[in-house]
Amino acid sequence: MNTSQLPALDTEFQLSEDDVRSFRSHGHVHTRSVLSPAELAAYRAVINEAAYRYNTETRAMQERDTYGKAFLQIMNLWEVDEQVRAFTLAKRFGKIAAALLGVERVRLYHDQALYKEPGGGHTPWHQDQYYWPLDTTNTITMWMPLIPISVEMGMLSFASGSHKNGAVENIPISDESEQLLEAYVKEKNYPITRPATMNGGDASWHYGWTLHNAPGNQSAHTREVMTIIYFADGARVTEPRNPHQENDRQRWLMGQAPGEFAASDLNPLI
Repeated sequence: MNTSQLPALDTEFQLSEDDVRSFRSHGHVHTRSVLSPAELAAYRAVINEAAYRYNTETRAMQERDTYGKAFLQIMNLWEVDEQVRAFTLAKRFGKIAAALLGVERVRLYHDQALYKEPGGGHTPWHQDQYYWPLDTTNTITMWMPLIPISVEMGMLSFASGSHKNGAVENIPISDESEQLLEAYVKEKNYPITRPATMNGGDASWHYGWTLHNAPGNQSAHTREVMTIIYFADGARVTEPRNPHQENDRQRWLMGQAPGEFAASDLNPLI
């Protein structure tokens, strides 16, 4: 299938006022049937093809660290695959992101396929925005399974309300983040919430500072998930607070200097 034969994802998805309120209050929301079955089938095929073609993880599971066991992570497929580009730059998704954040426009930060293999380990507690040198809290990740998933496959789980306190620890996804942030979640008594199941083409959305984790994949099937990260147009690059933010500044923001608008060629308006 060439790009012109893919379904155009430019029609609008109708968010409810409850969706918006829930997102801003809890820091996350689950939206059902963002893609139709036909749209899902078409895009699942092209994302899977690209994800496995560009995957570079070849180590056996037992040879990987906690991060490596959590998932296969294939970044910025839209840069290298025209068909995935149609998915990542879809106006439907961008409009949902902007509406949930309450901003006029959003820009792309990057996409990533997150495939949790059978027997794959847990994803430790973390905050996505630890990695991002941006001066705004108006950041959001779309997390979309491409197949039906359940808790046993590695369902994303959230500490509801945790986004309101911003950064907790200057720490990446690791055994240490699991230990420190688990203690923090218990201390703050945040409710832990996750759906029991999600269908392919559903999507969850969470703020960059919302604490989240996922259990390991105990099923016989790979958890196929595609994610897209957006931020509000007008955000500026900040001085990196850790080596990961410096790597992100160089890679996803194309080396833009602190203080500049985050608007490189890799951050198009959606």
